Amino acid sequence: MAEYFDKIAHRYDDWYKTKVGQYVNRTEKKLVFSMIKSKNGKALDLGCGTGNYTLELYTRGFDVVGVDLSEEMLKIARKKLPRVKFIRANAYSLPFKENTFDLVLTITMFEFIHKPELALNEIYRVLRPGGEVVIGTMNGKSFWFIFKRIKSLFEETAYRYARFYTPSELESLMKGAGFEDVESKGIIFFPSFFPFVKLAEKLDEKFSDKLKNLGAFILVRGVKGD
Repeated sequence: MAEYFDKIAHRYDDWYKTKVGQYVNRTEKKLVFSMIKSKNGKALDLGCGTGNYTLELYTRGFDVVGVDLSEEMLKIARKKLPRVKFIRANAYSLPFKENTFDLVLTITMFEFIHKPELALNEIYRVLRPGGEVVIGTMNGKSFWFIFKRIKSLFEETAYRYARFYTPSELESLMKGAGFEDVESKGIIFFPSFFPFVKLAEKLDEKFSDKLKNLGAFILVRGVKGD
């Protein structure tokens, strides 16, 4: 899997510059940071890719570390943020001591790992008591990603290798790992070719809680008990 992301690193990063990429990025980040309660502290961007959320966390004043398994992704991230530490490491065996971070943020990584329970145990271990984790993944039951999954049958895309979750499945995994105050939301209810972006954003914001099971992007937050 890391080899595939090495191959597409530049194409992946360039996607954020497209109109669709900008809309998706803006919409997802609005929901992500509405769910994060921490305003500062030590943060881990797990599965950081090319540093999109690492940069956002850094800009917001977090002392952030980025971790990914793709060296080509990390090369791009390091160019964006030369002052930030980026580490190539596996989510199943994080190179950090217990109780290190106030926040662990992991966006679109869980779809591509085979042992989510092991990754969650590691996240729990490196979080400080009272620390929070926010996990964002693609929702395979949304209309958008059903379309993307069908497309992947005819050409190689990341979706061919992904395992999708529903909000309730992610909540169960989080609770099983010991996290408390678990909650979830969803966003992006229209396909990328939906022409009325401003209307779409208003509807996204209004229904992120009520229609979370239909959102193309789902978020789950949990807290490590004191």
